[in-house]
Amino acid sequence: MLPLTLLRTAVFHPMLVELKNGETYNGNLVSCDNFMNIHLRDVICTSRDGDRFWKIPECYVRGNTIKYLRLPEDILGLVKEDINEKPSRSGPPSRRPFRGRGDGGRGGHTGRPGGSGDHRKGGGGGGGGGNRGGHQGSRGGGRGGQQGGQFRQGR
Repeated sequence: MLPLTLLRTAVFHPMLVELKNGETYNGNLVSCDNFMNIHLRDVICTSRDGDRFWKIPECYVRGNTIKYLRLPEDILGLVKEDINEKPSRSGPPSRRPFRGRGDGGRGGHTGRPGGSGDHRKGGGGGGGGGNRGGHQGSRGGGRGGQQGGQFRQGR
């Protein structure tokens, strides 16, 4: 079980947050994000020495200042129920389909001496380095079909 999964399940439940500086915040969790920044409501803040208290309607705590969190025990049961309800995926985790540069793309290196995706003489559709043309933003300049030793710097 991941800590953020536990935190997201604890939304609208009471919790105690102790900061690295020793202050504690007791309140109801409103939201949290991936950096473990949390938003609490109806908060009671206690000083590090424990002799001063403040009642705060709302509070935002930055995640990297948190030392530990204390949640009610019934949250663990709720997390286990959520995990059991979600269907498990079989097989390897899904990945985004490969979206690399193809032949004749806007630059890149294909292993050919010219560096261009288009290996035909004078073909401008490629890009990249080399001495052929390509996209204007690439190093080959903006003219397709340029041959020979001329090399134009991009603008």
